[in-house]
Amino acid sequence: MIEPLRRQRMLGQALFVLLFLAILFWRLVPMAPGRVFWPGPDLSLCLAMVWVLRRPDQVPVLTIGLIFLIEDIILLRPIGLWAAVMVIGTEAARKREAGWRELPFMVEWLRVAILMAVMMAGYRFPMAVFFLPLPPLGQVILQYIATIAAYPLVAGLAGWLFGLPRNRAESDTRLR
Repeated sequence: MIEPLRRQRMLGQALFVLLFLAILFWRLVPMAPGRVFWPGPDLSLCLAMVWVLRRPDQVPVLTIGLIFLIEDIILLRPIGLWAAVMVIGTEAARKREAGWRELPFMVEWLRVAILMAVMMAGYRFPMAVFFLPLPPLGQVILQYIATIAAYPLVAGLAGWLFGLPRNRAESDTRLR
């Protein structure tokens, strides 16, 4: 029999992977053919940040690296670049998770926004250095704005639907 804490971690990790795969499937479905004027948010980035800040024990670094590597391959991006940026960014957030949890949500949102900006710049810089085709900067900025706007919605839905509350006291009482 699996002990309850380990079972909770495994179920949380499985739920995270399933949600990630659902978001990836949604990105692959052709919804609006033609030119996209306002790019949608990167919900997989939001989901990973929310999960790392709410339940860091449920998403190990290997899981994040592998699922974002799969996303790189399926979306035909430079293989491993966004996965490496995600691993570095989520590990930076994981290190500061305990301190961020005690602060108001607006401060967490601002810090996540800054971290996402650094991650997007960290993705774009090597592509420019190695002369890889870059998406237009305006589209990247619009996607960044949409991603930052979607973060509170993803965090709220994760807390409400999947039991990922922000406070450690709330999460500790749910495990008992």
